[in-house]
Amino acid sequence: MADLFMMPEYIYTGDDALNLAEKKISELGKKALIVTGSTVIKFGSIKKLTNLLDKIGIKYETYSEINGEPTDIMVDKGIKKYKENGCDFIIGFGGGSSLDTAKAVGAMITNEGEINDYLGKIIPNPIPPLVAIPTTAGTGSEVTQFTIISDTKRDIKMLLKGHYLIPKLAVIDPFFTLSAPPKVTSSTGLDALTHAIEAYTSKKAQPLSDIFAVSAVKRIFKNLLKTYNNGKDTDARREMSIAALEAGIAFNNSSVTIVHGMSRPIGALFHIPHGLSNAMLLNNCLEFALKGAVERFCDLAKAIGTYKEGMTELEGGQSFINSVGKLCSDLNIQTLEEFGVDRNEYFGSLDKMAEDALQSGSPQNTRRNPQKEDIVKIYRSLWK
Repeated sequence: MADLFMMPEYIYTGDDALNLAEKKISELGKKALIVTGSTVIKFGSIKKLTNLLDKIGIKYETYSEINGEPTDIMVDKGIKKYKENGCDFIIGFGGGSSLDTAKAVGAMITNEGEINDYLGKIIPNPIPPLVAIPTTAGTGSEVTQFTIISDTKRDIKMLLKGHYLIPKLAVIDPFFTLSAPPKVTSSTGLDALTHAIEAYTSKKAQPLSDIFAVSAVKRIFKNLLKTYNNGKDTDARREMSIAALEAGIAFNNSSVTIVHGMSRPIGALFHIPHGLSNAMLLNNCLEFALKGAVERFCDLAKAIGTYKEGMTELEGGQSFINSVGKLCSDLNIQTLEEFGVDRNEYFGSLDKMAEDALQSGSPQNTRRNPQKEDIVKIYRSLWK
């Protein structure tokens, strides 16, 4: 059986990666739309990008209204900004929300209709050149063919895809992650861990994606807690940036499974950041998935050193899941109640969330096929 493996045309990684990418950026166009958030502007890290653009004579317009999970409204505003200012390429600079919005804006510059028209469809036409510069180590959006946008009319998170959404250029400079606060560091890091685990245990896993997935899991277990406890640990930040990149490449080619499928409805209805909703679900979903992928979970236990001689594969896989649970605990991941979700509203939404999760298609990639009642049961188990 043959497999297709996709990633950006150019990837620059490491300290000062942005300056290394200078020549390639200069070839992409004459005026960039920078898609970012006000928090990134406040921290000042964007100056490193704008100084570079000034140096190489690239004009730019900044769209800095991405201050939450990306929505169709944000996309529409970005399209207007791009067209009104005569831009010819896009730079996504920020967390996953900024990068996902940048992709969606690009898609609607060259494709007909509105972004909400593309739920369940492939983006058919090439988008303007796109540079992706993450300021968190987590989403992997800088290397994927996916974007997640909320449809504000239907209260759903749309998973949109197409190989044209893969950025032409990805710049992974750990400098830009240094300002991420502990809560962002933990939730985005666990998002990356979720990507890697799901990529490895997906029905669509392939040999090349396996390599990236296992490497990402190992790096995250070695470095995520370090970055959470000390955000200025540059070595750990560098390793987490690489891990998020690896995890993104992995799931871009093998897809995600039940965690992401169930995470999107929670985020859409209760406005919980994507990485955090993944983290809330992670342990319970892996417990469900274990029986369908015992050997693969045991492989991950061996990769992080929790498998001990004499263990069965099931015991090894369980030891890995236990380690995931401990990591989530050490990172002080909030519960639904601690986040402020209303209990009655949550339980009243179980049926809709389960339907939306299944409609996304992601849970069906799990090697233990979940039914609607399984998904409802997992949702119920989140409320302690």
